[in-house]
Amino acid sequence: MKIITLNTWGGRAGKELLLSFFKEYKDETDIFCLQEIWSAPHTHLDGHDAGGVPIDHNNIMTHGMQEISKTLSDYVGYFRPHFGDNYGLMMFVRKGLEVVAEGEIFVYKEKGYIPDGDLGNHARNIQYATLLIEDKPVTIINFHGLWNGKGKTDTEDRLNQSKNIIKFIDSLNGECVFCGDFNLLPDTKSIALFEEYGLTNLIKENGIQSTRTSFYNKPEKYADYIFVSKEINVKNFKVIPDEVSDHLPLYLEI
Repeated sequence: MKIITLNTWGGRAGKELLLSFFKEYKDETDIFCLQEIWSAPHTHLDGHDAGGVPIDHNNIMTHGMQEISKTLSDYVGYFRPHFGDNYGLMMFVRKGLEVVAEGEIFVYKEKGYIPDGDLGNHARNIQYATLLIEDKPVTIINFHGLWNGKGKTDTEDRLNQSKNIIKFIDSLNGECVFCGDFNLLPDTKSIALFEEYGLTNLIKENGIQSTRTSFYNKPEKYADYIFVSKEINVKNFKVIPDEVSDHLPLYLEI
């Protein structure tokens, strides 16, 4: 099984650039785990801060769900918003793979929570899909972690977020792959909790120095991670150099 995780940045690097990426990799990828996907505009929020940046619908793929779905027509798409009904996580699973369970769990605040002030501090969920691989369940978990305007360091909310995710993973039958944009630095306790639980941090294990592109000009070059449970056989892991977002795509073959 081959998996790519990518924070699409809402298509801000360019719609055609992003769609070309999916066209290039769709024949060799079984699952795409995507963050920052829109299905419709929030036009009444134009100019409001989200993640420290004013929302501008002129440079966002506000129908990214539909446009990416059209490009990935050989996949089944699962959309799990965490802000309103039209912004959040999306997973594409190649048709023919057996999905026995799919859903979401909110790990920061509750579904429908609207923050005061910066809209980036919205509720956060994890999206999951359990597949049967050689008659054994493997759960793929897609995540976009809390942004709270306090960098990518530990806060009580982020620590609790990690603990809530671990509770979910602990409830699973079988192995898991946990990936996405965590909005965390690698030396945080919030990351260490996953390692202490027994998950393998492939960013650390492979000595990855950055998961950001030239579109990102801040000094902290970590955000994206893939963790795997102990019985997952990792055949290949790499950071894909394609600059189609302010995040680099991560690739995993198991």
